[in-house]
Amino acid sequence: MKQPPDIDKLDRQILSILMKDAKMPYTDIAKKLFVSGGTVHVRMRKLEEMGIVKQANLMVNHDHLGYDISAFIGIYIDMSSLYREVIAALKLIPEVIAAHYTTGNYSIFLHIICKDTEHLREVLSEKIQGIAGIQRTETFISLEESINRPIYILEEGEEVE
Repeated sequence: MKQPPDIDKLDRQILSILMKDAKMPYTDIAKKLFVSGGTVHVRMRKLEEMGIVKQANLMVNHDHLGYDISAFIGIYIDMSSLYREVIAALKLIPEVIAAHYTTGNYSIFLHIICKDTEHLREVLSEKIQGIAGIQRTETFISLEESINRPIYILEEGEEVE
């Protein structure tokens, strides 16, 4: 098990704010936390160097862009030794937005976004199921995303106003 990172209350507060709104300027964060903008900048650089902050992402509403299907696909692979080759092939499919190596029934669990059910069928039959090493798949279409949030990292008494 990895050791918890050596970060303090201010680091957690900065992360908490940015996990809710990654576009918030460092100067606004500094005002909220009563520190200088330079302090926030230095802390963020430290968190990036530590590998805690990997990147900042823009979340878009896929529906508004014409991508109405969100689906999860459980993948059975022939042998676990084929995992890296299968993942390399899955990385080439733009509709795959997340892939997890899992325990349980599936070797890999994917999240994909498609325009419609026809597009989903094409991605499954023409792209994913054609990858060498994939034995079979099971698809789950999401009817609604009810929760999508960052993990709560503040400790008791470390609220950010």
